[in-house]
Amino acid sequence: MNKRHITSLISQNFGKFASKEFPRWFQNIVNQSYVSLMGLDMSDFNEPSTYKSLNALFTRHFREARTFSLDAEDFISPCDALISEAGTITDDYALQIKGMSYKCADFIGSEFSDEEKAIIENGSFINCYLSPKDYHRYHIPTNLKVLKSVHVPGKFYPVNMPSLNKRLNLFIENERVVILCEASNGKKFYIILVSALNVGVMQVSFEPLIQTNAIASSPQIYEFKDLYLNKGDDFGCFEMGSTIIILSEKDMLDVNVTTGDNVKFAQTIAKLK
Repeated sequence: MNKRHITSLISQNFGKFASKEFPRWFQNIVNQSYVSLMGLDMSDFNEPSTYKSLNALFTRHFREARTFSLDAEDFISPCDALISEAGTITDDYALQIKGMSYKCADFIGSEFSDEEKAIIENGSFINCYLSPKDYHRYHIPTNLKVLKSVHVPGKFYPVNMPSLNKRLNLFIENERVVILCEASNGKKFYIILVSALNVGVMQVSFEPLIQTNAIASSPQIYEFKDLYLNKGDDFGCFEMGSTIIILSEKDMLDVNVTTGDNVKFAQTIAKLK
């Protein structure tokens, strides 16, 4: 039996607590305390008391759907987030945070071919950090075809700014789901969901066989035929805050956000070229 890393055990146990439905009076205290402590803006959502568990509050849906640009060239933010870094992939390296880079081929993983990894050579990267106060669901940023997904088991180190600054290759060490996509203009890019401490589960609705923070010890590959998803589609959630990284083919995106920007799901963050 494989020994679980302590970060995995902590996250799994927190997930059990967050999923438990306590008596209504106590659940209200838990929910209201979390909203106050983290500074959640609940103006687009139902009242905290309506959620039967802390996890239900984490994974809340909008009371009314957000609108977004229907123009084909508009690439929208997949989530509410802080842009912790954005820029150009150089010699297969992207920034984890200023002054600390990682090798994209290692991040994508050995389950992708050299040809698949080469897609993003001299392309763009966008790191979207979701804090615990953010909306935790994620959406499709542009009309696309899903080609392949790989679940890579790993650790659950925090992905906040202090952790990014002190742990080299944090993104590569953490559990992640790597999704290779083809945009409507024929160019390819990756959407990569990265786990974090207390993220018990990363849901991927188009492939329910992907079970994160489970007992899997080796990467699991999922390939698809004719799986098309539309811009704005909800395809899952983090059960707490974490990070989504976009790695795109060269000359695919004209990125219009920079490091330090706060963005909202449905906001246009780039243009398809």
